[in-house]
Amino acid sequence: MRTFFYAITILAISLVGCKSNSSQDKHKHSETETHAGHDHAHDHNHDKDHDHDPKHDHSHDHETAEEHAAHSHEAEEAKHSDEIIFSKEQAAKTNFEVQEIQPGSFNQVVKTSGQIMAAPGDEAVVVATSNGIVSFTSNKLSEGTAVKKGQSLFQISSKNMAEGDYYTKVKATYETAKANYDRAESLVKDKIISQKEFEAARLEYENARTAYEAVSGAKTEKGVSVNAPLNGHIKNILVKEGEYITAGQALATVSQNQRLVLRAEVSQRYYNALKSINSANFKTPYDNHVYELADLNGRLLSFGKTSDNNSFFVPVSFEFDNKGEVIPGSFVEVYLISSPIENTLSIPVSALTNEMGFFYVYVQIDDEGYRKQEVTLGANNGKEVQVLKGLHPGDRVVTQGAYQVKMASASGAIPHGHSHEH
Repeated sequence: MRTFFYAITILAISLVGCKSNSSQDKHKHSETETHAGHDHAHDHNHDKDHDHDPKHDHSHDHETAEEHAAHSHEAEEAKHSDEIIFSKEQAAKTNFEVQEIQPGSFNQVVKTSGQIMAAPGDEAVVVATSNGIVSFTSNKLSEGTAVKKGQSLFQISSKNMAEGDYYTKVKATYETAKANYDRAESLVKDKIISQKEFEAARLEYENARTAYEAVSGAKTEKGVSVNAPLNGHIKNILVKEGEYITAGQALATVSQNQRLVLRAEVSQRYYNALKSINSANFKTPYDNHVYELADLNGRLLSFGKTSDNNSFFVPVSFEFDNKGEVIPGSFVEVYLISSPIENTLSIPVSALTNEMGFFYVYVQIDDEGYRKQEVTLGANNGKEVQVLKGLHPGDRVVTQGAYQVKMASASGAIPHGHSHEH
């Protein structure tokens, strides 16, 4: 019995040991499989990550291209950041013009001052023919009034004056002198008077006749009329209405204003350049218009070989037709045209704007875009100016309306949506 009990006990212990080993083996096997599965899963995930890298790299490359395009756009905007937009609609509302500049011929210029004067023979002074109180024939008589030869300009009256009426006195003197001369002429034939006495009577008669004829034909109810000696206009009036004047006194000047003289005063330092001067432009102060003598049938009259003792200037004179509204006596700016300059750039003066002593132009860069450009200038003939630096052949420059473009520049940056043509 005891033996049977021992056998059962040994068998139970053996079964428990086998079960324990089997559980450990299962645990080890499960752990091994778990590690293996984890490693496999890790490898799989790693492979997936590895497989995703090209996509990641491609995305990175795609973003780089976009950034590159953005940088290019920013560079383009920076390139045009100084562009001024002046639309076609704005240009149509003003006197606007753009010109392409190319090298050409220009001339050296000597800038100075001068005066416009009447040409000899184109003016006449109106003088009083008698003593008395002067009055204007027309209340519209003033400087600049057009007159015709023989037209009455003034009336001179000496009525009710202490010295008596001038016309009456002249007439009486003439009649007395004529009677004395007629009597002397008959007496000298009979040698009753000497030849010397006869000549004296004749001289007295001639003087009296001249004075009488000067006023007899111009006698009016208001006095003695003083008439215009030629066709033209009143340049100046030298007396006031109601003023007492004497015979021979200047009353006014009448100018035909057909040929005028431009007299320029040139500094002595330009004396050597005078030999090459052949024409001139001048600008009038009352309308800022620049006249070219080449358009006015102008010609060089002379230039001084010496200067006055009290002056540092040498006179240069031109004659020209007065086809414009040039006023004799006015002072003008003069641009003396000298030797030519070949293959140089020039632009109209109207293209320039001045800021703090620096000169700028506006260059067209597309249909509605313009760029402000500083320029260095050379010779200036009043209408055009030589450009030494800042422009190149083929540049399109705003020659009319530069001020309007300057005002448009105050709007700042390029408006959104403006497209550039490349």
